[in-house]
Amino acid sequence: MTDFTPYSAILGGSLIGLSALLLLIGIGRIAGISGIVSRLWQNPGPDLSWRLYFIVGLIIGPIIAALFGVKTPQIPPGSPYMLIIAGFLVGFGTVYGSGCTSGHGVCGLSRLSRRSIVATLVFILTAMITVALFRG
Repeated sequence: MTDFTPYSAILGGSLIGLSALLLLIGIGRIAGISGIVSRLWQNPGPDLSWRLYFIVGLIIGPIIAALFGVKTPQIPPGSPYMLIIAGFLVGFGTVYGSGCTSGHGVCGLSRLSRRSIVATLVFILTAMITVALFRG
């Protein structure tokens, strides 16, 4: 059972799209989280400040939302070791796939990038198979 609510999903998706649009229009950058984070460590140069602000916003955004009574996601049940392994697999996948769901699924699809369309289809198919295997 999930706590899916269409209104919060529409609001959240709209805010994600708006932030991606503002980043693109404002400084000409794509809001791909894996790229933003990975380039923090790889000679960020003049891009350091906006990347840090972006990451800090990702961290404090849910905290601020919780202060206003917004229900935030909880840590999923399971072994901490499995969560760590899952995190490394996601990190490997973003490197191997040249981006993550935010870069391909939000920004790439909106630009009609063929590479992002294929990547997003692979993300969705993999998620469906994973759910079927582990919850089926």
